[in-house]
Amino acid sequence: MLELPIYLDNAATTPVDPRVVDGMIDCLRNVQGNPSSMSHDFGRRARALVERARAQVATAIGARPECIVWTSGATESDNFAIMGAARFHADRGRHIVSAKTEHKAVLDALKQLEREGFAVTYLKPDAGGIVKAEQVAEALRPDTVLVSIMHVNNETGVINDVAAIGRLCRERGVLFHCDAAQSVGKVPVDVTTLNVDLLSLNAHKVHGPKGVGALYVRRTPPLGLRPLLVGGGQEGGLRSGTLATHQIVGMGLTFSLATNEMDRDMARMRAQRDRLWQGIAAVGEVDVNGDVERRAANILNVTFRGVEGESLQFALRRLAVSAGAACSSASEEASYVLRALGRTDQEAQSSLRFSLGRFTTDADIDTAIAEVQREVPRLRQIARRA
Repeated sequence: MLELPIYLDNAATTPVDPRVVDGMIDCLRNVQGNPSSMSHDFGRRARALVERARAQVATAIGARPECIVWTSGATESDNFAIMGAARFHADRGRHIVSAKTEHKAVLDALKQLEREGFAVTYLKPDAGGIVKAEQVAEALRPDTVLVSIMHVNNETGVINDVAAIGRLCRERGVLFHCDAAQSVGKVPVDVTTLNVDLLSLNAHKVHGPKGVGALYVRRTPPLGLRPLLVGGGQEGGLRSGTLATHQIVGMGLTFSLATNEMDRDMARMRAQRDRLWQGIAAVGEVDVNGDVERRAANILNVTFRGVEGESLQFALRRLAVSAGAACSSASEEASYVLRALGRTDQEAQSSLRFSLGRFTTDADIDTAIAEVQREVPRLRQIARRA
């Protein structure tokens, strides 16, 4: 039987919690109605489960249930928030502020808007990867209608001061969108504290199913969004399409578990991450990418100097780790996030992201340390002889 590698790529996706699997299977077996079919008990039962999950997601982020709009994942949520808000408010202005280190789902949505005549200012973070509120303030213009800055960076785990940026946007009357795909279950998320108007969420980054997400939409006062999908008018006319009841049930359970168990999970992962770094640091000539103070507990991004990137990944094939974001894995280019932090192409290509999850064990960390301590010095010896 093929031995699977140690899974340390939880920032790309996480294994689904068995408790979530059980809830979804129960839904698949016993709930057959369409949540929009309210004329009979089958539909009403499905609707009740959808609304329970909506309340669970809302509770996890300090929102009202009616502010949660179901989507297929954070990519759709990012696209919907950015393009929906910009197009709706285009008569007020056509300028947007974002950052060079955003997820591709944000950057590509912005590129589409640029093709439509919008102007975008892309902020460069500091050396630690943090985008400061002062930078946003300097970039704002009279015609700025939207700012989009992520909460937790998916490659480095760095946490932006979203609350300060949101507060600035409120004062200036500019809509603020935040990609929080990597946040729930890792750091506290409260839409009121963060001062967000739009917040993108998904389930599969926090031990839930793939293919389901949500967009928090501020309702008071109404902010205005142009839908991406039209058809049956579901989700208050904002997102048409038959709701995937079992996926939504899974996301509700996922967010409930994530918030209830966050303190325990993060304390364990922080200890594991720090021990992993101590073991990696022992090989020398390694650097952490991203601010070491303001970062989520589950991500460690490291540059291994003097090692060729492709050889490093092959040598560490017993570890399932990433050289960058999963969305960019088909590209051979160095991580644009690390390059924005000042890393050279070679340094970025010689970097790995280790990301932990709820089911990462201390034995997994021990194995990872042993693999790095054996293979990195060996690769450096080979490089010096070449």
